[in-house]
Amino acid sequence: MIQIRDMQMTDAEAINLINTDSLGYDISIEITKKQMERLLINPDHHIIFVAEEEEIVVGYVHAELYEALYSEPMLNVLALAINQNYQQRGIGKQLMQRIEQVASERNLIAVRLNSGETRLGAHKFYESIGYSSDKNQKRFLKII
Repeated sequence: MIQIRDMQMTDAEAINLINTDSLGYDISIEITKKQMERLLINPDHHIIFVAEEEEIVVGYVHAELYEALYSEPMLNVLALAINQNYQQRGIGKQLMQRIEQVASERNLIAVRLNSGETRLGAHKFYESIGYSSDKNQKRFLKII
């Protein structure tokens, strides 16, 4: 049975592995731990839940409070990732429902997210749980 709970520092290795295997972000465990420490100190801005089965972390969702001058506040999902061995079991849906519950509890107007253009399976998943794409855009990045 899947349990959804707040992320803890003891989850770092599992999160790092999921980021590498499921999302393709191969960063060091040290960076994962450093980022977790920074993000966990501000639970009003960063909301991070893990999905656990039999005390094994099998997925996570990370959202942040999205506040802009052109919109009412909402939550912005930065990552949703499930261990490849646990996909297609409704875990992503449970994690997204928990984020939606937080948004509702905080009286926020929506949950938004971006998904890479090539992640067609993810797009189908988000559509299946009620999300729709409302625009096309490009991301620009400048390494400093």
